[in-house]
Amino acid sequence: MTNHSFFFYGFVLFGVILARYFLIAGGAYLLFYSVLGKSHSIRSLRLKPPMAGSIQRDVELSVLSAVVFAVCAALIISKYGLGVTLFYTDLHKYGLWYLGVSFVAVLILQDTYFYFIHRMFHHPLFFRWMHHGHHRSGEPTPWSSFAFDLPEAIIQALFFVGVIFLVPLHLITLVTVLMTMTVWAVLTHLGFEIFPSSSPRHWLGRWFIGPMHHLIHHRKYTVHYGLYFTFWDNLLGTQHPNYEDEFHL
Repeated sequence: MTNHSFFFYGFVLFGVILARYFLIAGGAYLLFYSVLGKSHSIRSLRLKPPMAGSIQRDVELSVLSAVVFAVCAALIISKYGLGVTLFYTDLHKYGLWYLGVSFVAVLILQDTYFYFIHRMFHHPLFFRWMHHGHHRSGEPTPWSSFAFDLPEAIIQALFFVGVIFLVPLHLITLVTVLMTMTVWAVLTHLGFEIFPSSSPRHWLGRWFIGPMHHLIHHRKYTVHYGLYFTFWDNLLGTQHPNYEDEFHL
């Protein structure tokens, strides 16, 4: 890997992260709110149409979050050059099979980390200055997927700085996790249900968080804190009691 300055990495990665956000969130918004949504081919979950002011605020917070994530990503690459992390680029160091194992491991770790910090964000002592920005729009849209207050963005981004000291991660795995996180966040903030109504009762579907599951969190605040999986919500009693039986809430 070619060595560049911290500021070079930060600048380039900021552009990449911002482009990823606009392409995925913007593309989803265009597809669902301008094309599919008007054809009634899928079910809208929204109680009211999105407001331009809310979208603008979400985009502004997302740009700020992109700065934070770019700084942390630049830090990861800089630390790689010093050889003090478990980040690696040689595909054969652990074998190809390890790419899949480490990918799943990081998703599980991130989901666990996210669940507990998310519950913390909703504590009255922290909500107003750490998490209010994400809920300010009320009914979320794909633009809300990356809209974090500065303290929340820092805490979320620090997961990736920390995990490279705990789990050996190839560049491919790290990029795949980041893309999965982005796509999943856009999906859960979509405002449209793309899964079958039987999904919450299916043996597999009941363990994954979809648009309805997360929308309930935006409406009720005290339930559904997970990122990818419903495991911690089920285990710790923060799953909505009627979610699996009453898909339409």
